[in-house]
Amino acid sequence: MQYKTISVDQADGIATIALNRPEVMNALSSLMRAELLDAIRHAEKTARVIVLTGTGRAFCSGQDLGDGAKVAEIDLERTLRDEYEPLLQAIMNCPVPTIAAVNGAAAGAGANLALACDVVIASESASFIQAFTRIGLMPDAGGTYWLPRQVGFARAMGAMLFADKISARQAADWGMIWEAVPEEAFQAQVQARASALATGPTVAYRGVKQALRQSYDHDLTAQLALEAQLQGACGLTRDFKEGVVAFVEKRPPAFEGR
Repeated sequence: MQYKTISVDQADGIATIALNRPEVMNALSSLMRAELLDAIRHAEKTARVIVLTGTGRAFCSGQDLGDGAKVAEIDLERTLRDEYEPLLQAIMNCPVPTIAAVNGAAAGAGANLALACDVVIASESASFIQAFTRIGLMPDAGGTYWLPRQVGFARAMGAMLFADKISARQAADWGMIWEAVPEEAFQAQVQARASALATGPTVAYRGVKQALRQSYDHDLTAQLALEAQLQGACGLTRDFKEGVVAFVEKRPPAFEGR
């Protein structure tokens, strides 16, 4: 599949989707959102992990306010409902693990696009900013959902009201992202993390994702029931059998993802 605003590369079970509008710091146009959604839906059928990253010096600068219309004419409610929501839902509900490899600035909707992924790995030169109030808007693209769950109410409120830049190291210290990596080691670390997931027990990972996502809406009884159901499914997989045999034989398991 050929795209105009993104590039897709798949090898060894890893689908790498790169935002590819470096001249505008990978700002999210309507076409880019549509292409991202299409690429994710295709990749989840064949890959065992999806890596979302940016080209150039930025991960994503957020909504492209010059995308084919005057700023005052943009219907933000329609854009969020019809274009952002399907994309964010596709990322969050993706059946395989998703990694945001944040190579540079992630601002506004770009920051929240990264936070929608299961794991965020950032270069230490990267930064995150809930920039919305700087142009008279409130945060969107899922930011008001993800950020308070990751960093707590007080930090989320301050980050959104003041629109301060948060360094990758600070984001890691807050628990907003998984890890901040020195720039010279960033690409190798992303590859290592992606490779680990691509050779892991895919069904178990799917269970982890579902159980954690639903835990916010469950009481203990409901969560225990969900764990039992998902664990039952894991117990029927070839990977579970292989994992047990490998443990007994004291060797690394060779998971097939099924």
